[in-house]
Amino acid sequence: MKEDILYTPEEIAQKLKITKGTVYEMIKRSDLEAHRIGRHLRISQAQFDTYLLQTRGQANIFEAVLGQENGETLAKVGSVKISVDTALQGKVKISIPPENIILSKGTFVSSARNIHQGTVTEIINTDSKVMVTVDIGIPIKAMITSKSLGELEIKKDAKLFVVFKTMSVRVYK
Repeated sequence: MKEDILYTPEEIAQKLKITKGTVYEMIKRSDLEAHRIGRHLRISQAQFDTYLLQTRGQANIFEAVLGQENGETLAKVGSVKISVDTALQGKVKISIPPENIILSKGTFVSSARNIHQGTVTEIINTDSKVMVTVDIGIPIKAMITSKSLGELEIKKDAKLFVVFKTMSVRVYK
């Protein structure tokens, strides 16, 4: 069993380049878990990693241009076309929650309109959650379990399919 590093709120504040008061507020709001040891608060490396993983959940935000193709609304991000459901037009921002993305070693028949093949570029593994970044022409972050990571034998540079429904894509101005 590896030894877990314990940080003070001040050390976390330094790492995040924020005030220690903000760290205490994050703990109070349960955004960041902490251990109470006597009258002191300590944040373990695992708790800090989990916080970072969750804040990276705000990932997959892209600027896009909407267009129509074969009766379908597509958001074009660079060369990548993403099926969306919106009445908006022109330049927009899109976001795809990492927990709504399925990673697969192959294609399969489903209702998902967005199926893109890419290469794994990064894996951030905490206790039970894993953030996997797959480059499909743009970097897409998917949140999966450690069990899924092991069962699919996902490693850096592996080829995977990124699958998500049109309704999972949020579109806004």
